[in-house]
Amino acid sequence: MNPLVSVIIPTYNRVDYLKFTIDSVINQTYPYVEIIVVDDGSSNNHTEILCKDYSHVNYIKIENSGGPCKPRNIGIDKANGKYLAFLDDDDIWLPNKLEQQVRVLEENSEYALTHCYCDVIDSDGVLTGDTVGRPGSPEVKHGDVKLKMIGNWTLMMPTPLVTKTLVDSVGYFNTDMPQTAADVEFWTRCSFKTKFYYQDAALVQYRKHNNNMSSDKRPYVNVPLYLKQIIDKEYNTGSITKIEYKLLNTQICKSQAKHIKINMLRTFMNLSRLNPIWMINLPIVKIVIKRLLK
Repeated sequence: MNPLVSVIIPTYNRVDYLKFTIDSVINQTYPYVEIIVVDDGSSNNHTEILCKDYSHVNYIKIENSGGPCKPRNIGIDKANGKYLAFLDDDDIWLPNKLEQQVRVLEENSEYALTHCYCDVIDSDGVLTGDTVGRPGSPEVKHGDVKLKMIGNWTLMMPTPLVTKTLVDSVGYFNTDMPQTAADVEFWTRCSFKTKFYYQDAALVQYRKHNNNMSSDKRPYVNVPLYLKQIIDKEYNTGSITKIEYKLLNTQICKSQAKHIKINMLRTFMNLSRLNPIWMINLPIVKIVIKRLLK
């Protein structure tokens, strides 16, 4: 029996792009899909009217929460699939995306997550020639990545396919942190629970436009503090060694130092919270100086 995939799409006042997003799921070569559109309190009923045109879409409208985390969490609760995928309301999947990824997870039971990179499209859906999420070496994002990922990179939100079992084990998206950065924290938690299967293929088109939430980098300044909470928990439960903990904490400090030009005061405060003696760590100091001199 072919496993069901639950596709969770949070949306807010973006019905024109949403139609292309839903169509890209409907047109998948893998047909065993349920689509859950969670409307985060759009100011009109246009999204509801659109979703009524699709028999495969389960439309849910909630009061505005200010970001995608609560809608994603509601979608998780409603999902019936063995596998889950999260798709933003302005991005597009290529037709074979799910077919390829389901095959990977069905044939590689030691992996509970598979992901890829994206081609970039503009506001009109035209390919720009750019890509996002593609590493210089595929090995960087493949396998046991918990020591490579944290503080260095994250997954592009519309690319992963994950098991429902994995999501149940790591919990919900964190609604207590900046919404635009909660995916970084979520995928980092996943990295401590499973190996990642990276496919070096662009199975997604990522739309860049003036209203991208991710274009504002200010909310990311405090993300290292949330990543520190993750490694504290993993260390206290014995999941990582003391040497691994120190390595990960240094990586987090380096990522914090890179925010120095965005918010200098907050960056220095956070560095002191992450490591009170960070100023004697030469690699971190070098990043601070390099960023300040740019």
